[in-house]
Amino acid sequence: MKNLYEHSAGGVIFENGKVLLILMKNLKGEKVWTFPKGHLENGESSRNAAMREVEEETGYKCSILKKLMTAHYRFTRNGRLVEKDVDWYLMKTISGAGKPADNTEIFDMKRLEPQEAKKILTYESDFQIMDIITHYD
Repeated sequence: MKNLYEHSAGGVIFENGKVLLILMKNLKGEKVWTFPKGHLENGESSRNAAMREVEEETGYKCSILKKLMTAHYRFTRNGRLVEKDVDWYLMKTISGAGKPADNTEIFDMKRLEPQEAKKILTYESDFQIMDIITHYD
């Protein structure tokens, strides 16, 4: 059976020395703190997908400041190996009330200083992102 390949995009809102994290469920049903991201729609660019997903999951319309990195990882879903790439972008808010469009997927949000955020993050790629933005001018 052939491996599945998925491509997603997400955004990291980093303003006033704090990052915005969301609380969501992982594939195991556990709640984890992470950054907003999601799959690209048909014909959608990575940049547009990242802005759309951030707005859907946080309620903030954002603009992209720069690309941070592309994370590559593998996991198993329903017994099949999935190879995944995620393009991550540094963003700033333009407008919005900070209310997710679908509150059944996002359980909470909070802004934290990088050192505090590192204490509750789970994913290796999230730690890589934190290392990059910690050195951001």
